[in-house]
Amino acid sequence: QVQLVESGGGLVQPGGSLRLSCAASGTIFSLNDMAWYRQGPGKQRELVASITSGGIPNYADSVKGRFTISRDNAKNTVYLQMNSLKPEDTAVYYCNGHLYTRDYWGPGTQVTVSS
Repeated sequence: QVQLVESGGGLVQPGGSLRLSCAASGTIFSLNDMAWYRQGPGKQRELVASITSGGIPNYADSVKGRFTISRDNAKNTVYLQMNSLKPEDTAVYYCNGHLYTRDYWGPGTQVTVSS
């Protein structure tokens, strides 16, 4: 049974930083493409960043230059380093894993950017 569990969310001031982690179990982590999505209040869920099994990252325009996605296959973990946070980044952040025809989702972690 594949499980993804996010951690690292919380309350941060504008301009601050947070580092989200997503720990995977029940799958061969290194074979999965991984991604972070988010859903803000009253908004659709959107793709924030992705990283292929080969380590190639991509980012939404809204977070380019501020967020960095990375993975540590030895720890079965994908990270999202978030810098220069803005109130518009407030959302529930979800970890996603994809392998061929399968998609897996974590339960989400809340990120609130407010002074």
